[in-house]
Amino acid sequence: MAPVTVITGGGRGIGAATARRLATAGHHIALCYRRDDTAAAAVLADLHAAGAQAVAVRADTTDPDQVAALFDAAAQLGPLTGLVNNAGVTSRIGPFTELRVDDLRRVVDVNLIGYVLCAQQAARRLTDGGAIVNVSSAAATLGSPGEYVHYAAVKAATDTLTVGLSKELAPRGIRVNAVAPGLVRTDIHADSGVPDRADSAAGRIPMGRAGEPDEIAAAIAWLLGPDASYATGTVLRVSGGL
Repeated sequence: MAPVTVITGGGRGIGAATARRLATAGHHIALCYRRDDTAAAAVLADLHAAGAQAVAVRADTTDPDQVAALFDAAAQLGPLTGLVNNAGVTSRIGPFTELRVDDLRRVVDVNLIGYVLCAQQAARRLTDGGAIVNVSSAAATLGSPGEYVHYAAVKAATDTLTVGLSKELAPRGIRVNAVAPGLVRTDIHADSGVPDRADSAAGRIPMGRAGEPDEIAAAIAWLLGPDASYATGTVLRVSGGL
């Protein structure tokens, strides 16, 4: 029986790359996206071309009813085996003193509350051998001073969620890990007001370049798969040395 994986934030960037990689590896995919129908349709076409059964579900991961509907849609593909918690947002780069409350609430809602709601649904449905991978960030330990300290703080919460949930679910044979990317070449930088940040900030990375979504997807796929059968509660840093 093929694995069935829910991927949030699947219409672009790391989520889309992960969906394509997992489809090639034989997963059936429930692809969750927020608003870009065209992008989600393009990813879905690629998944079908790879031979996967897949559905694209437009859902707001901060809404518990929409999250439940997402996982119900995934159940039509078969018993759930995995979740990639990836849907995320930033806000404009700037000093901490200029942070707006509405931006703070949005970052917390999507990057923390959304992760919790999706993980909760997955925990209710996964059985022995299931796995959750949360997409965190190297910012969780770097702090992102002068850029978005609040985003870094929320990603630190992702790491704590990963550790705590891994211990709670381990007796049921369910693994929970996280991947912490560094600077990656995705569209998320447009949200920060610096769309070329992957290139402009590359000088601070020891490897001298930004990462590619496929490089993060490879780590996620490993953590979901049988080769990582003894890994749980781990935050795997994939950051070019940051």
